[in-house]
This record gives sequence, structure tokens and C-alpha cells, in this order.
Amino acid sequence: MKTAASSPKPTTGWFKSSFSNPSQACVEIRFADGLVQVRDSKDHGEGPVIDVPGREWPTVLAEAAGRLPTGTNRAIRIVQHADGGANLQPLPARSLTLSYTAAEWEAFVAGIHAGEFDLPHSARPAA
Repeated sequence: MKTAASSPKPTTGWFKSSFSNPSQACVEIRFADGLVQVRDSKDHGEGPVIDVPGREWPTVLAEAAGRLPTGTNRAIRIVQHADGGANLQPLPARSLTLSYTAAEWEAFVAGIHAGEFDLPHSARPAA
């Protein structure tokens, strides 16, 4: 299983948690062609993007929300900090890191609990 940074950077379809303050940076997500793309809004669309295969996304969300143990998902290494922030690194390569503050990560996790980042039905892999 390979997760990678993507290029070129898409400009439409990105969204963030409704729990994010509109003036603050946040975890941004985009569903595209069987992938879920993750970026940091602090980069204003110019920073790296992590591509996650759609079939792996539910496990990423479950781990981020604390419903599965750390290291369960095979797409993104999630490193939570003592201050409440978090880093995301694509697996298996760890050459890029998306870093989020405690407020950004809390808003993302609240969005996960609210179902805001669940795969749309049309993007779910066939069983």
C-alpha cells in the first residue's frame, strides 16, 4: 500500500470541519477519484498534499478519533503531541509532515465525530 504526496495541487472541492474557526488554519480534505487528499490550510493551497486510498480512509478516521489504537491505519502515521496538536506523515515514506496545532486537530476530530469526513457513498470502494 502506497500513500504519496500529490501534484499538481487541485484548487476545488476542499473542505474543513464546521468546528474550525473561519479565520484559523485547519485540516482540509478533498475526495477525488478514489482518493482522500489531506492538506494544511496554513499553506494556502501551496503546500504538500497527502493522498490516502479511499479504502484506507475509514481506518485513518477511526485512529484519529481514538476509536482504534495508534498505528492501526496503513496510510498515514498520526503523531499526537502532548499539547494536543498532531503531525501527519504519509506511509511508508515519511519525508513530508503536515503539522497541526491543538485547536486545528480538535476541530478535525470534532468533525470526525460529527461524520463530516465520512466517505461519500459515491466514493466508497466496492465490497
